[in-house]
Amino acid sequence: MLDQATICAIATSPGMGAIATIRLSGEKAIDIAEAVFQSTNRSKKLANQKANTLHYGTISEGAEIIDEVVMSLFRAPHSFTGEDIIEIGCHGSVYIQQRLLQVLIKHGARMARPGEFTQRAFLNGKMDLSQAEAVADLIFSSNASNHKMALKQMRGGFSKEISKLRGQLLHFIAMVELELDFSEEDVEFADRKELVRLTTEIEELLAKLANSFKLGNVLKNGVPVAIVGETNVGKSTLLNALLKEEKAIVSDIHGTTRDVIEDVINIDGTAFRFFDTAGIRETTDQIENLGIERSYSKLEQAEIVLLVTDLTNPMDLIQQRIEKIRERVNDQELIIVGNKADLAGRDKIGEMLSEIDLADNENVVFISAKQQQNLDSLIDLLKESANLQQAEGADVIVSNIRHFEALTNAHEAVVRVIDGLNNGISGDFLAQDIRECLHYLGEITGEISNDEVLGHIFKNFCIGK
Repeated sequence: MLDQATICAIATSPGMGAIATIRLSGEKAIDIAEAVFQSTNRSKKLANQKANTLHYGTISEGAEIIDEVVMSLFRAPHSFTGEDIIEIGCHGSVYIQQRLLQVLIKHGARMARPGEFTQRAFLNGKMDLSQAEAVADLIFSSNASNHKMALKQMRGGFSKEISKLRGQLLHFIAMVELELDFSEEDVEFADRKELVRLTTEIEELLAKLANSFKLGNVLKNGVPVAIVGETNVGKSTLLNALLKEEKAIVSDIHGTTRDVIEDVINIDGTAFRFFDTAGIRETTDQIENLGIERSYSKLEQAEIVLLVTDLTNPMDLIQQRIEKIRERVNDQELIIVGNKADLAGRDKIGEMLSEIDLADNENVVFISAKQQQNLDSLIDLLKESANLQQAEGADVIVSNIRHFEALTNAHEAVVRVIDGLNNGISGDFLAQDIRECLHYLGEITGEISNDEVLGHIFKNFCIGK
């Protein structure tokens, strides 16, 4: 149930800044603000002012003026939460912010819980649950791809797809249940061929949405890239060259990197998470062997594998290392990086190109990590291997694990409906599977929800949002 208390919180980032914003929402928001605010025009009362207006004045506690502020007035239901909202723009002193909060609480407001403003927007029908979750994704977006995906979802792109599916299924179940009401007359209201066509379309769309989660998860959390190879082939040097800083220790001593070193690089608006792994070789060092096992583990988790080879080594040795890594690569993209090209020369590069047969998911590039030569070609291959062009043309990309789980369950239910139609099962069994599919789709948008789910979602929000 919706808490009727008037809530307040600092809506801007914690700490000191030039200005800060304090948000107040609830049925008493305007009255509380009126009690502490003095407009420069003494006869001007907030309660009498129009919505979506700004008002300049001071906030006082007794005879003490705390700050000069600008009040933004929004009236229900045309506000973010659907309630009356006052937003106070004040100076960014931490002391001033805390004093203003104390004054508001003293006059009847209470501190907002994490995500409570957005939760009220959901409960008041200003947005559905998937849009509310997108608000948090938008706040925490750290690159252009993540930002674009969250913004599209917040503006209802995903919700429209789900609402369309639910509407089709509701029409479907209405026809089936109407038949059940007239079961004694053996009347068929729903054309079974049309129902098969409709449910097949729904199944394909659900599968498409669920399958987009892999790309959505990559865009949200960054493309995982594992840098693997033997010791002393230049893996750490490559990581440092890509990061443009000395992140990893570089040494001629074999086995310097014994644990996974991780960092993120933003390439054309997309985050790539690089893992510099321990050099893979035969060793009796127990600690180094633990690092090598972690290398294989990160290789399996990666979307892209950079296999760094030393071009100054004999060709048969390079081929052995490539085959060893190929055994560990499943459906990931493999980029074979021929390092130390400046030392090996053109003949060695030509020999490698002629000797190596590349699979469809493989590419090769020749660089000098130490001299930072041809890194642009490697970066181009990374962008190409990440297959990010899919995101450009996609209307909806699923990036939330809760949505993915619900879509998967809904897909399984609609597959049972299709099987039931093909096998001629009775309408009551069909209706049960359709209701289950509707239930899972409703979980995504919040049409079906419980306090435990809502509490889990909104507890991860910022206070003030």
